[in-house]
Amino acid sequence: MPELPEVQSVVDELAARLPGRTFTGGSDLLWAPVVGHPDPEGFGERLEGRTVSGVRRRAKYIIIDLDDGQVLVVHLRMTGRLHFAAPDEAADRHLRARLSLDDATELRFADMRKFGRLYLGPVAEIEAVTALGALGPEPLEPAFTASLLGARLAGKRGPIKSALLDQSVVSGLGNIYADEALFRAGIAPRRAAGSLTEAELSALRDGIVATLSEAVERGGTSFRNYLSVAGRRGSNMPNLRVFRRDGESCLRCGTVLARTVVGGRGTHWCPGCQQ
Repeated sequence: MPELPEVQSVVDELAARLPGRTFTGGSDLLWAPVVGHPDPEGFGERLEGRTVSGVRRRAKYIIIDLDDGQVLVVHLRMTGRLHFAAPDEAADRHLRARLSLDDATELRFADMRKFGRLYLGPVAEIEAVTALGALGPEPLEPAFTASLLGARLAGKRGPIKSALLDQSVVSGLGNIYADEALFRAGIAPRRAAGSLTEAELSALRDGIVATLSEAVERGGTSFRNYLSVAGRRGSNMPNLRVFRRDGESCLRCGTVLARTVVGGRGTHWCPGCQQ
């Protein structure tokens, strides 16, 4: 599933092209359930004639701001992908929606697994039908400090890995970057989330920020499905220290890296230097 760095890469490419463009009346929903809100008919009516004023990210959500105060929100989930195409360009066999623009192009949404969704409406409406209103702090914002992280984790007895995947604790983190951040901080994934010391919280905050920042700079991590709007693969995979490297030697201490399951998620870590 695309995480914060992958979604940010998509947002950056959309932001370079979409602002100022107007959605015309040619919205074509090839698979109606792709619309999470409102109903498919209302979706097209609300979108027609709306001009894009900006594009931004919140956690793993892509938010396209419209000139009437509504937002078009895209959640890629596991295999969703946005891209631009000419109207007569051959369609991806997993194409779910095509949204016509006033420059004679289409913003297309393809999704092999059919988990991705499009939402359209005022912010309050979208917060009521998605998790947007319950998201935790953005880890790349200046306000994300070790003390704030500690407050979000305080009293939690479950594993720190599971806590980091809880979008109400920290927004945007997923399986890849949670493993990588914990490795950088030297913290075992099964440690009780509320047991971290001030020094460990500081190391974890720094690990989260460094891990995500480097991945954003490299356009994210591509294993199989993730491609940017322009069809580019992320180049962050060689930068991964532990994720999917089980059986190899730790780059820091030489211990053989391990894989376990924490909270139902495959988890990669170093038994030698993560305590």
